Amino acid sequence: MNRLEVKPGDAVLETSVGTGLNYKYLPRDVKLSGLDLSPEMLANCQRNLRRWDLDADLYLGNAESLPFADESFDVVFHVGGINFFNDRAKAIREMIRVAKPGNLLLISDETEKHVKGVYEKQPGGLFKNRKEPVSPPIDLIPPEMTEVHLEVLRGGDTYALTFRKPAAHALRPLNATQATNSLLCAPELAIPALR
Repeated sequence: MNRLEVKPGDAVLETSVGTGLNYKYLPRDVKLSGLDLSPEMLANCQRNLRRWDLDADLYLGNAESLPFADESFDVVFHVGGINFFNDRAKAIREMIRVAKPGNLLLISDETEKHVKGVYEKQPGGLFKNRKEPVSPPIDLIPPEMTEVHLEVLRGGDTYALTFRKPAAHALRPLNATQATNSLLCAPELAIPALR
């Protein structure tokens, strides 16, 4: 959680919020929002928030199709669960979509080492019959993201993947019509040969 760039007054979203445990480690002067696919997890989260004297807006929904407007949150993060998503790339694109430009995003989950050493040995086997090993989704981060950093933590059991959504002007290059209109609106900036 210390990798997040949380400032007072920030709107913070955790996808797959689960029990809400991560909220305990965030500053109290932020607006918390959480989304989870499980009504039971959201009920547990609500009970925990009351116990911890915290408040958050909780939403039932799928992280692969977030019910929020573009650029709604100052901080967007996900801890645990992305290994189970049907479409991890879509979930990451959704996190990026709802994050404000210039902000750092965080994705953290278990590694293959942890899955083999713990989950595969438990009755019920959460990861039984899988077709490929668990891996951090660094290859699913769109190329326009900056400051992409992968760190393996807790003796190799988990990872933290952070990346920054570029500032708005870096995301929207001008096309030929926009460039021409910009020159027409500000002719003093035009190249002399174009006047």
